[in-house]
Amino acid sequence: MIRLWRAPWSTNVERVALALAHKGLDVESIVIDYADRSPVIEVSGQGLVPVIEDGGVIVADSTAILRHLEERYPDPPLFPRDPARRAELDVFLEWFNEVWKGPPNAIEAELGGSAPDEERIASLGARMRGWLDVFEQLLDGRDHLFGEFSAADCAAFPFLKYARFRDPEDDERFHVILEEHQRLDGSHPRLAAWIERVNERPRAY
Repeated sequence: MIRLWRAPWSTNVERVALALAHKGLDVESIVIDYADRSPVIEVSGQGLVPVIEDGGVIVADSTAILRHLEERYPDPPLFPRDPARRAELDVFLEWFNEVWKGPPNAIEAELGGSAPDEERIASLGARMRGWLDVFEQLLDGRDHLFGEFSAADCAAFPFLKYARFRDPEDDERFHVILEEHQRLDGSHPRLAAWIERVNERPRAY
């Protein structure tokens, strides 16, 4: 039984929940309150979720957890077996985490300041909208970002889903930003279909 520390509406937790369900793993879920991160700090030494405990091993960070699950439970896979394809997926994960996330995080920081720079926000939002074309092209002729369902889909879906929908009870500023700056206008049908397809997959919470 894997123990999962999580918080409501967390995009990074959803990454792991998709992966756990894909691999058919049993999960005990421990929900923390953002106002009191002590339970996750106590177990992992830091306050961010997700964190898992798997057979006495503590793993923090959603991407590190995806890699741990693949190593410990290789079937069904989340990473390609072919080394070249695996390297391509690793590059995608690095790009998504270190580059793609930059603009929405920067917009959130601007909006949290006393005098948001509206011109910078518009420029950052334009970058986000431009990247929708990248995902549309990745989905040309295939159902998932790298062909079969993979860690790429786990990593990207919890963020890109806001281009199609947001739960009315989810009012987190970051998620509102994702919705406002990624709205699909009918010009990305493959991306829209992929969002609906992955949304139908189970999560293990």
